[in-house]
Formats: sequence, C-alpha cells, structure tokens
Amino acid sequence: MEVLISAMLPVALVALVGFGVGRSFELDMQTLTRLNIYALLPALVLTSLAETTLAMGSAIAIVTSFLLNTVVLYLLAVGLSRRLDFSADEQKSLIAIVMFSNVGNLGLPFILFALGEAGLERAVVYLVGSSVMIATVFPIVLQQAGLKAGLNVTLRLPVFWAALAGIGLQATQEAFPLPLERGMALLGEGAIPVALLTLGVQLARTELVFGRYEVIGAVLRLVVAPLLAYGIGTALGLQGLDRQVLVLQAAMPVAVNSLIWVTELGGDRTRVARTIVLSTLLSVFTLPVVLWLSN
Repeated sequence: MEVLISAMLPVALVALVGFGVGRSFELDMQTLTRLNIYALLPALVLTSLAETTLAMGSAIAIVTSFLLNTVVLYLLAVGLSRRLDFSADEQKSLIAIVMFSNVGNLGLPFILFALGEAGLERAVVYLVGSSVMIATVFPIVLQQAGLKAGLNVTLRLPVFWAALAGIGLQATQEAFPLPLERGMALLGEGAIPVALLTLGVQLARTELVFGRYEVIGAVLRLVVAPLLAYGIGTALGLQGLDRQVLVLQAAMPVAVNSLIWVTELGGDRTRVARTIVLSTLLSVFTLPVVLWLSN
C-alpha cells in the first residue's frame, strides 16, 4: 500500500490542481492537447529512447509480448464495441482505453519501489515499446480512415520522428550537444504534468457517473490485460522478473495520455476521462493482487 500511495499521490495532486484551474477558468482543451502532442511528448519520447540501455534478449521478448497483447486487446475492444452496438466515437475511445496503460508516470515508480532497479530496467523496455507503438501504429488505428490516411496523420506527428531519432541515437550511442540535450530534457519533463493538468481540466467539465461503458473499459484494462500478458509471456518463454514486469505493466490503469490522443484524433473524451478515474481508483486494489499473484 505504501508503494501505491507514494506513486499515486503525486499524480492525484497534479490532476487536482488542473481540476481547480478548470473550475475557475475557461480553458481551451484543444490548445492544451496540441501543446502536449506537438511539443512536450516528442521531447519525452526522444530523451527516453536515447537514454535507455536495452538487454537485447529480454528486451525483444518483452516488447514482442507487449505487441501481441496489444493486438489481442484491440480485437477484443473492436469485437465488444460491435457486439454492444457502440458508436464510432465510443469504439475509438474503448480502443484507446485498452491500448494505453499508465506505464510511465505510475508504472515506472510502482515497479521501482516493488521490484528494484532490475525491475525498473525491464519496465523502461516496456515503456520504449509502448512509445514506439504510440508514435507509429496508434494514430493509424484511432484515425480509422484507411492506411494511407492514417499514415499521413502519423507522418505529420513530431512524436513519430522523435521516436526514430531516439532509436537512432540509442543504436549509434551518439549524444546531443549539451545545450540541446538540456532543452529536450526540460520539454520532456513537462509532458506528464501537462497531461495530468489536462485530465484535471477535463474532469472539471465531466460529470463523474460510471456506467457500463466505464466498467467494461476498467475491467479490460485492469483484469483482462494482465491475464493475457501472463499467458502470452509464458507462451513466449518469459520467466521470473521479465514476466512479472510484463504482467505488472499490462495491469496499469488507463493512461492520462489516452485523453490527449482521443481529443486530437477523435473519440468520446468524456467517457475516456471517466474511465481513467475509475481504473485508477480500482488499481489501488488490483495492483497489489497482481503483484502478489505474479511472484
């Protein structure tokens, strides 16, 4: 419980500040969203990828398991949306909910405190895989306008080019000039706080009534995703700490950034905001269980 409190209280505090500001002022959500997508998030992805050290064997297995898990979750989200006759925006939002887990600002500190530096190294590998997918595949999936149109969206996003640059720097072991590195770091450090503030502003405008949709999204994210990750990781030969980190990252609640992407690319941002809150609240109870069962 101490791990959860130390990881979640800062997140709740920043979102609460955003909530208060959203109640007091009329802020433009589109501006906040674009500030994050086109300025802050690319810097965070670039610096994270450039500075990560990957152990190739475990890294490839973890990323492969993550990708397979994401594909299955996507198919589940589409199938459920059609079965339950969700609208196009509701389907997009459910896809974002199941594909985006809070592996950064909650997953990394939680795993560090629970499993130590060795666990953190593997958690960063998972984050790298997630960042690359977000930069390349996710805009195509969420845009739902065909491969060509989706690629046009992806190629216009600086986060895509930031991911490529980060991977290139990591592969060549090159480094930015110090002033540029510091500037990128400053920008990247703003991505998570602005995302949390944006969530708070959105929540200030959202009636927090949790219905069938939000419950389905939270269950897929907190229960189904880690179960699938365990099965897929085991099938691919992952054991011990590698599999444990894979399962824990898959068990994280809905990421705050899902709200930002849905706002920019389309979807029901009210339902996404509600599901973020519900899944984060429920994760206080589910994450300790997943940690215990994954040992």
